[in-house]
Amino acid sequence: MTLPAPGEGTPPNARAWLAGILALLAVGVFGVRGTAQGESRAARTLPAAFTLLLAVLGTEALLRAYAVPAGLIPTPGRVLSALWTARTVLLQDTYTTFVLEALLGFVAGTVLGLALALLVVRFRFLERGLLPYAALFSSIPIVALAPVIVKAVGLDWPSKTVVVAVTVLFPVVVGAVRGLQSASRLHLDLMHTYAATPAQTFRDVRVPGALPFVFGALKVASTLALISAIVAEFFGTNGHGLGFRIQIEVGRFGLDIVWAAIVLASVAGIAFFALVNALETRLLPRAGRS
Repeated sequence: MTLPAPGEGTPPNARAWLAGILALLAVGVFGVRGTAQGESRAARTLPAAFTLLLAVLGTEALLRAYAVPAGLIPTPGRVLSALWTARTVLLQDTYTTFVLEALLGFVAGTVLGLALALLVVRFRFLERGLLPYAALFSSIPIVALAPVIVKAVGLDWPSKTVVVAVTVLFPVVVGAVRGLQSASRLHLDLMHTYAATPAQTFRDVRVPGALPFVFGALKVASTLALISAIVAEFFGTNGHGLGFRIQIEVGRFGLDIVWAAIVLASVAGIAFFALVNALETRLLPRAGRS
């Protein structure tokens, strides 16, 4: 697939807009002086944003000052231009990697992991018969596992979905089992005193106690999902995906496209983690969160 030339399609006055946004954020950082209640949100977000923007501007200045070749390290300005120039291709790659591979694999691995955890807790012999192999299997590097699955399932996106599901599966199993087994004996005895059914005990004691462990595992799995999807694309694909784009453009020395793909992968990963964190905030009482 041929991408547009780096100089084509750049939005007019893009750098002027970028400079204006940077200046506006700088004014916001140094100018926000409200009440303690009113500035709490800004105090959490603006310093991090301002630090990132300073790093971007500093990188741009250093690369220009030392005349570093774009084929070695592109400036942030060139990366921004590449994001706009190749936006159609990069968005298609992001959709393939994030939605079809990482997200679907994450959901499949999570559902299967929770089901296995329920079986392990219900039938104790499975804990000794299954969990040791789960730990052993999860220690296999993704770079060793991915090519085997890709060759077995095929080059299209379902093979990467399987890789992601397998990667996500075992952290979820271990986290859910630990959570379901973490119920206090005092609480279990109390439910027994109240003549509660096993289903009521499971719903009212085991599930609430397991949620912090499950969400801890899901946070880890959300980062592993995108990484494993990108790595799996290095071993064969149908021509779409961020991993495929990075691999192809590195060979062409199109490092501006490479960094543009990395930026999109980072944004997708942060958004994915934030989604899991938002679900945790929604479902767990604040007092019960670690």
